[in-house]
Amino acid sequence: MKNIVITGGAGFIGSHVVRLFVNKYPEYNIINLDKLTYAGNLANLKDIEGKPNYKFVKMDICDFDAFYKLMQDEKIDGIIHLAAESHVDRSIKDPFTFARTNVMGTLALLQAAKLYWESLPEKYEGKRFYHISTDEVYGALKMNHPEGIEPPFTTTASSSEHHLAYGDDFFYETTKYTPHSPYSASKAGSDHFVRAFHDTYGMPTIVTNCSNNYGPYQFPEKLIPLFINNIRHKKPLPVYGKGENVRDWLFVEDHARAIDVIFHNGKIAETYNIGGFNEWKNIDIIKVVIKTVDKLLGRAVGEDMDLITYVTDRLGHDARYAIDSSKLQRELGWEPSLQFEEGIEKTVKWYLDNQEWLDNITSGEYEKYYENMYNRV
Repeated sequence: MKNIVITGGAGFIGSHVVRLFVNKYPEYNIINLDKLTYAGNLANLKDIEGKPNYKFVKMDICDFDAFYKLMQDEKIDGIIHLAAESHVDRSIKDPFTFARTNVMGTLALLQAAKLYWESLPEKYEGKRFYHISTDEVYGALKMNHPEGIEPPFTTTASSSEHHLAYGDDFFYETTKYTPHSPYSASKAGSDHFVRAFHDTYGMPTIVTNCSNNYGPYQFPEKLIPLFINNIRHKKPLPVYGKGENVRDWLFVEDHARAIDVIFHNGKIAETYNIGGFNEWKNIDIIKVVIKTVDKLLGRAVGEDMDLITYVTDRLGHDARYAIDSSKLQRELGWEPSLQFEEGIEKTVKWYLDNQEWLDNITSGEYEKYYENMYNRV
């Protein structure tokens, strides 16, 4: 595979995947396709924009005709599909946009790829459609051990000091889909279309479901960058409910490495879970971020704990996500490279050192959205 489209390549996870592929595979032609919505930012990729094997194309994934022409013009043989609306709060306010982009956009890509690849003499040989999804499609897990218990497995990403599981069950590749939010419902729909194109037409597809990512270049509507910025400026830290909801966390560069391994070596028609075996209650991760920011800013460690402000809980807020990625480790040899404490410190330091990047993307529109979403003490 030489000509690869990465959709959503100007976004948080996508920019890390684009950078990895451009630098690691100089013999590939990497096309970054992005609509440049509020969360897409070409400044994320300034360090590679002059590379001869990199090209940016501004395009809406829902534009079937434009994407089909791109497939023909660039002779695309590989697609890594990350473009999506991804913020749960926004999906609750505007589910139509999520259905359009995540479901219809994915369908447009699939149909364009099908028509182009089936027109070639070799058809699907050497082709691949890799769809990146979320663990949220699985629904929620019971938190029947709120005190935390020793988990049955560990990875490099696990915390050295806080290695706990909050329930007995985990999301597996065979877990039934039970999406609870408009966002997760839209991603579930797109996942099903990808699998249907394999089952119906023989398209070589792969789907992965990943846990929460953190790291540089994440738009500050998400928990960790939002709180880093607020702590720096002594703003309130809005915590949903009591902060007891549990999520698994993975450093974004490790996710990009997993995508690389799966794209090249994963089995066609398979699903792989990607996670860190690294469960945290929201309130506990917030406290870690506070301590890390305080330390790096030279403040008394923990002095900003009083910024924590509990707000009305999100509608349908799932209690616990915890993902089992042992299949990926066992079959393809991937595991996270960065321990959680290292990843958090690296992330906090990046945001503190890149305030100009943060200022440039937090426009007036974002400020209005922020006030609307979190002014609910």
